[in-house]
Amino acid sequence: MKFTLSWLSTFVSVDDLASDALAEKLTMLGLEVDAVTPLYQGLEKIITARVMEVGKHPNADRLTLCQVDTGEEIIPIVCGAPNVRQGLVTALARPGVRLPDGMKIKKAKVRGEQSLGMLCSARELGLSEDHSGIMELDDTLSIGLPLTKALDLADTMIEVDLTPNRPDCASVLGIAREVAGFTGRVLRLPVQNVPALDSSDVEFSVTVENPALCPRYAARKLTGVSIGPSPWWMQRQLLAVGMRPINNIVDITNFVMLEYGQPLHAFDFKKLRQGEIIVRCPRKGEKSFVTLDGNERMLADDTLMICDGEGPVAVAGVMGGMDSEVTEQTTEVLLESACFDPVSIRRTARRLNLPSEASYRFERGVDPNVTLLAMQRAVQLMVELAGAEVSRGGVDEYPGKKELLALELRPARVCDLLGIQLSSDEIAAYLRAINFEVTGTGDPALHVVVPSFRPDVEREIDLIEEIARLFGYNEIPTTMPSIDMAYPPRDELRELRMEVSSVCTGEGFYEAINYSFVDEKHLDHMGLAVDDQRRQVTRLLNPLTEEQAVMRTMLLPGLLENICRNINYQQPDIKLFEIGKIFIQQESGVQPLERYQLCAVCTGTRYPGSTPIHFSGQQADFLDIKGLVESIIDALYLQGSTCPLDFIPVTVGCQSYMEPVFAVSLVDGDKEIGRIGRIKKDVLSAMGIKQPVYFFECDLHLLQDLPRKQKQFVAIPRFPMVKRDIALLVPEQVPAGELLESIRSRRTEHVESVDIFDVYSGKPIEEGMKSVALSVTYRSRKKTLDDVTVDRIHEKIVNSLMA
Repeated sequence: MKFTLSWLSTFVSVDDLASDALAEKLTMLGLEVDAVTPLYQGLEKIITARVMEVGKHPNADRLTLCQVDTGEEIIPIVCGAPNVRQGLVTALARPGVRLPDGMKIKKAKVRGEQSLGMLCSARELGLSEDHSGIMELDDTLSIGLPLTKALDLADTMIEVDLTPNRPDCASVLGIAREVAGFTGRVLRLPVQNVPALDSSDVEFSVTVENPALCPRYAARKLTGVSIGPSPWWMQRQLLAVGMRPINNIVDITNFVMLEYGQPLHAFDFKKLRQGEIIVRCPRKGEKSFVTLDGNERMLADDTLMICDGEGPVAVAGVMGGMDSEVTEQTTEVLLESACFDPVSIRRTARRLNLPSEASYRFERGVDPNVTLLAMQRAVQLMVELAGAEVSRGGVDEYPGKKELLALELRPARVCDLLGIQLSSDEIAAYLRAINFEVTGTGDPALHVVVPSFRPDVEREIDLIEEIARLFGYNEIPTTMPSIDMAYPPRDELRELRMEVSSVCTGEGFYEAINYSFVDEKHLDHMGLAVDDQRRQVTRLLNPLTEEQAVMRTMLLPGLLENICRNINYQQPDIKLFEIGKIFIQQESGVQPLERYQLCAVCTGTRYPGSTPIHFSGQQADFLDIKGLVESIIDALYLQGSTCPLDFIPVTVGCQSYMEPVFAVSLVDGDKEIGRIGRIKKDVLSAMGIKQPVYFFECDLHLLQDLPRKQKQFVAIPRFPMVKRDIALLVPEQVPAGELLESIRSRRTEHVESVDIFDVYSGKPIEEGMKSVALSVTYRSRKKTLDDVTVDRIHEKIVNSLMA
């Protein structure tokens, strides 16, 4: 938000406030000042001068030789401007003066005639874009005055970086309210002598088909309009804040928008067909629209449009159309002042790539109660500056008027939170200074009515913040906080997440953190059934992109995207895990069910980088991801509720994205805790991956519910262990876990542990078979086992497996 001190001073007296001091105070109030820029520096050396004589240049047809009075002497100036004439008061740059564009004026001979300076146009002085001729100043101005004094140009521009919660300060009036609040000075509003609206006598109709997207729409017709340039005082303010003057009508709408924060739009009334205004979304066949900049814009079905009786004439809140713009031939104007839905305008402006001062304000929210005030101000200016005639007839569609928010404010709470002692009267005075209505004695609370232009104030704590701002954050004394030494309750789920994360990183997996917003197409890629609960997605009302339109219902697609991206960057050896929330929509209008999940994936080489030669080239497989799960179970001392945790083949529900041969459930009795498996090739292909990927996913809430083993001290074995390996050929569909369970269930004496260390299929093993290699560890706690004893026990185990 940009404004000048001279503009601000029309609303509140700031003449005695230094610009830097004002900027510092605004910053302390929460309105951070980005820049304080003195305007028109260097123009103090430009003076007013009068053209006394104009003669033809003897050596050039398009140049004139002028005698110019500087107030001290008459000097010759060669000029090429078409509007130079005798008696004209204009701006003169003498030799030695440097213009805003950097050009330095020197004595010169132009086609043989001496020229001791230059008569300047407004563009050459940086005052406007007008370069049609030299400046034409008031004939009554004294000659020889510095131009900054003659045109009252001494001014300062202040730029404020507004936060989205303060739309009221996107106006000079809003800034003035803040200044009046902390200085205690009177806020002045421009006097308006315009007849009030009378809806009984109108020559046009207004229909709002989408009141949710357009809560208020007001319009008024003006006749006898004379289009021309706006006065210098208005152009000066617009130029100072970076807006280009166009004509008096358009400049007035921009000027009032900056003053009141209410965007306005002027239509050429004669170009509105059937005398109708209809606020609606595009109808069938209305696919595009040509905006004021001459570009054809494609319209979405939810784009809010302003239409006449035959079709669109403006994109609501963003930009008008070519067919209804105000031109030099315009004599009748329909002035629009409306309030549009911020989300709708933000979406449209972003989609059409049409950011504007108007959409900037609508996106943050416009006060509906300023709609008529701003329109009446613009009407007043059009009467004064464009010779417009205004009738009493007008339309104000405002069906859903909202009541002002009322809050209770406890003075005791204010003092407790801020650490200062303020009386009820002092608190009320602070709030009244910024236009809040306050009643009551404050025992126990004050009754506060929030003005409509402060949508950010919703609770008691917001009122306390307002008091702190006006009191001054730097004035609040430093006090040591009173600390409650009671320990907070344990967050067992958070502790579990940290424990699991530590195990995963210890196993060589890197943590990934993905957005919770995903593309719904991922669920199609995963092949989920229509009735799968993970299809019950929560949709965002205002997604940043179509690729982030729904809340995720599983973590796996995000990790597969990570794998694809890493492979594209020539990093094929990947171990990733993620711990995050998933969101399952239960019923329409109900908050989604949120659950923490763990998902881990691995692909590529088992030991990437520098590894022993006998490990090089080994590919990660099912056992790697299963080993991670076993490490988590062991590290957390997890056990089943009624029986040991177990791995069993998945019999149903794995067909969507898991290879049936590599589909295993981690179960606690008949309850599934998680799943381990290999991703189907068609799923990987849809995600852009061409190498095998193994995964594990589980619900951390179910993992948290599992009991934990009691940690017990076990003495270090005194006697050595003996290892024997077994290699078996079994059908591919036989789970390796069955072999482990077969050995463990026999509870053979001296068998300490059984592990699988390799699974192989392929040549020279016949098709449909696989080789499973197991390692059996034997140990006695009473003696050293000899080979004869171990061989006898080992032979029994082998025979039982072969039976």
